[in-house]
Amino acid sequence: MSGNGQASDDDLRALARRLRSHSLRMISQAKTSHIGSCLSVADILAVMYGRILRVDPKRPDWPDRDRLIMSKGHAAAITYAAVAEAGFMKEERLGEYARNGGQLYGHVTHVGVPGIEFSSGSLGHGLPVGAGMALTAKRAGKGWRVFVVMSDGECDEGSNWEAILFSGHHQLDNLTIVIDYNKIQSLDFVDKTLRLEPLADKLRAFGWSVREVDGHSVGELGRALTSLPLESGKPNAIVAHTVKGKGVSWMEGKVLWHYRPPTPEELVTALAEVEAS
Repeated sequence: MSGNGQASDDDLRALARRLRSHSLRMISQAKTSHIGSCLSVADILAVMYGRILRVDPKRPDWPDRDRLIMSKGHAAAITYAAVAEAGFMKEERLGEYARNGGQLYGHVTHVGVPGIEFSSGSLGHGLPVGAGMALTAKRAGKGWRVFVVMSDGECDEGSNWEAILFSGHHQLDNLTIVIDYNKIQSLDFVDKTLRLEPLADKLRAFGWSVREVDGHSVGELGRALTSLPLESGKPNAIVAHTVKGKGVSWMEGKVLWHYRPPTPEELVTALAEVEAS
C-alpha cells in the first residue's frame, strides 16, 4: 500500500476500522492514554496511507518519498498501526506499544520504527519541522511533499502560528496540514480552553488555501487531498471536522477518553461497535 490511488472508498473505510481496532487493543492492553485522539484521526490516516502518500514500505528511506509528520504525537498507537498496515513493519510489533523493552513508545518515535519520519509529542514542533522540510524540497527542486497531521489543541501553540506565517511567506504549496478538529483537548473543550474560531479565516489571512471537510468521510478527505495544491503558491490546510472517540458510541464527544484507557470489558464492547460500523 503506497498511496497509489487504487484503494476504493470501501477499502479505506475497512482500513480505518482496522486502525481503530488496533488502537483500542494497544491502548487497553498497555493501560495508557489517548484512545479518543486515535479514534478521531483514523479516517484521516486511512486516506493518507491508503491513497495519498507516495511511499515505498520496502524502501523507507527512499529519497523521493512524501513525508508525513504526526504532530499530534500522543496519537501514537494509531500511527504505529498505520505504518504496520502500510507494510513498513510486521503487525506483531504493535504488541510492543508502551511496553518495557519495546521501541513503540507512548508518543510517536522514529527511532527503530520504519515509516515514521519524526519523533513528536511535544505539541507545536511538527509543523515548524515540516515547514523546514518543505522549504528544503522547494530549494532543491524536488517533487516530494510534506504532510503534517495536527490536533486542534496544539493550534494553541505560538510556534505553530510562526510556522503558518513562515509557510505562507515562502509560498510552500508542497506543504499540507490536516487539522484533526475534534473540538476537545486534554482537559476540556477547545472552545472553552482557547477559542480557535474563525480558524479557516485565520489560516487564509496567513496566506494559506483552506478546505473544510468531514474528517470521517473518506470521500471528502480523498477529494481534498488529491486536489493538491489547492492553489498554486499557497500552502494547503485541510480542516477536518471530526468527533473525539469516533466509532465507539459511549466514547464519542467525551473529554474523559483523552486519558482513560478502556478496561478489558469495555474493550470487548468497543471492538464490537467498531467492527460492526
